[in-house]
Amino acid sequence: MNAFKAFKASVPIAWSPNLYITLVRGIPGTRRLHRRTLEALRLRKCNRTVMRWNTPTVRGMLQQVKRLVVIETEEMYKARKQKEANHRALCPPLFISHLPPPASTSS
Repeated sequence: MNAFKAFKASVPIAWSPNLYITLVRGIPGTRRLHRRTLEALRLRKCNRTVMRWNTPTVRGMLQQVKRLVVIETEEMYKARKQKEANHRALCPPLFISHLPPPASTSS
């Protein structure tokens, strides 16, 4: 199970006026119609997210490229971003001292 599916399983799905769409598969090797659809959605590079209104037109476009994208509601997107921020916050900063250690005076 990939991370997006595990995340989706943990967040309840509710209707949202906005959809967050992330391109997770590459564009090369796809059909021209799919490339044009991704261009219309303003998805040009992998792992980029765009926000679009939840309209029938956009949902039809997403139906065409559903194997290339991941669709999230506002709550799911915000929860994922919060989880990523919390994960980044757990890593302590790394301090490196390039000064030589102090010489000990022994007699």
